[in-house]
Amino acid sequence: MNIDQRSFTRFFSVLAFAGLLLVLVGGQAVGEEEYDEDAYGPQAPIVFIAPVKAVVFTHKTHTMDAGMECDSCHDEVFQMESGSTEQNDDFTMQSLYDGKYCGACHDGETAFASNTRCTVCHIGVKGFDRMQGGPKTDAHGGNH
Repeated sequence: MNIDQRSFTRFFSVLAFAGLLLVLVGGQAVGEEEYDEDAYGPQAPIVFIAPVKAVVFTHKTHTMDAGMECDSCHDEVFQMESGSTEQNDDFTMQSLYDGKYCGACHDGETAFASNTRCTVCHIGVKGFDRMQGGPKTDAHGGNH
């Protein structure tokens, strides 16, 4: 290999390394923005156990990802106080179908209808148990 070929090879090796470094470092800079609880609400998922066990809600999906503001839901659709909605007698699936609570947006036009894509939100009893520390087993070794 002569000097020109070595220089050429070295130049492109350095260029390839620099490109890889740029992709790795640049990928972090361009990646997902840091979650800000003050701007987007609590990061931890909210798990409703009423009217059915268990429904998972994340503020990130609705605020950071969908671009909604906190006042899109609070205090007209949902009260700000944690757990207060579950205390309402009309917090039922029928109320959602009638356009209350989640159904205010999950109407089939603004977002998927509350009577479709159930498992997007509903994780059920087994999912809830797993969130609480793993599946429960009965005397026969079956999972609940």
